[in-house]
Amino acid sequence: MKLHEHQSKELLKKYGLPIPEGYAAFNIKEAKEAAQALGGYPLVVKAQIHCGARGKAGGVKIVKSDEELEIFSESILGKVLKTVQCPSGKLVSRLLIEKATPIEKEFYLSITLDRSNSKILVMASKEGGMEIEELSKEKPDAIIKEYVDPALGIMPYQARKLSFELGLNPSLFGKIVTKLYQAYMDLDASLVEINPLVLTKDGNIVLLDAKIEIDDNAAFRHKDIEELEDITQIDPLEVEAKKYGLNYIKLDGNIGCMVNGAGLAMTTMDIIKLAGGAPANFLDVGGGASVEQISNAFRILTSDENVKAVFINIFGGILRCDRLAQGLIEAAKIVNVKIPVVVRLEGTNVEEGRKLLKESGLNFESALDMWDGAQKAIKLAQ
Repeated sequence: MKLHEHQSKELLKKYGLPIPEGYAAFNIKEAKEAAQALGGYPLVVKAQIHCGARGKAGGVKIVKSDEELEIFSESILGKVLKTVQCPSGKLVSRLLIEKATPIEKEFYLSITLDRSNSKILVMASKEGGMEIEELSKEKPDAIIKEYVDPALGIMPYQARKLSFELGLNPSLFGKIVTKLYQAYMDLDASLVEINPLVLTKDGNIVLLDAKIEIDDNAAFRHKDIEELEDITQIDPLEVEAKKYGLNYIKLDGNIGCMVNGAGLAMTTMDIIKLAGGAPANFLDVGGGASVEQISNAFRILTSDENVKAVFINIFGGILRCDRLAQGLIEAAKIVNVKIPVVVRLEGTNVEEGRKLLKESGLNFESALDMWDGAQKAIKLAQ
């Protein structure tokens, strides 16, 4: 679950981290009230969306008067902001108004999980302000990495090492990275990113921007944070899928994928690409989906106007093939499917499942295996 910048900063402020004074504003009236509370100009106004590169897209502006504040706020609130990271754009429903910070130098700092090493990774760089993806391509040597054993936590010598490599005051920076690590652990975050972390002209270190992503699997431990989720930043079909305990991620292709299990989902998408097609989404019904979940999953898949064919690839284990078939038949009757559907079934009760589909009278195309299914879906989508 992604949080907005202003929400991330409010959480980090509780750990005593240096955050610029600021307020969220949902309309022009609140923006003016924020400016008054901050005691005057210049102020920085930031569009709040779940996307990077806002500044380059015109989503961040320094304003020096009430008039400039009103003009910028009116021009961006309620509009869709498109960035290089989000070409289709995100709706701007709120702003963050902050006091301008006198910047001497910008840095990058983040904490995330490196699954390949089973360790937590602290990344830093003297090249702050740049997107980490760009930096890794253009200047890979500029990224400093420090691995932390989660059983030990970040050690004082690691914080000092990072501060020396960045050229920052070890005492100031050490406290910041230690508190940031504590926040990362306490919040069950998958990412805490500060870009930029800035050295001010008076020698202080400030978290000028902040991004936090919470591990969805730990959301039940953070009901207060779960309430912060902004569904306007999420694809409507993904929001709909969550209601039924389904994992759905929208992609750019034209072949809908219904699978059971993340590993099978990855394999299905890979084989579609290998066969020359493009998956339109990732939809995982899980290992024990009910008939109702399957029915809703099918409805969600087919309601995406970009989907021109559906490839259902199921390996029956806990989710029996006959239960899946029954769910598909019920869904097809409700949804009135007008696009071709290719089904590949294997596993528990596979013969019963195939029989149900065959006798349903519905237009399901059967596949012998994954490769056959992918090829048929691609051909039908064209």
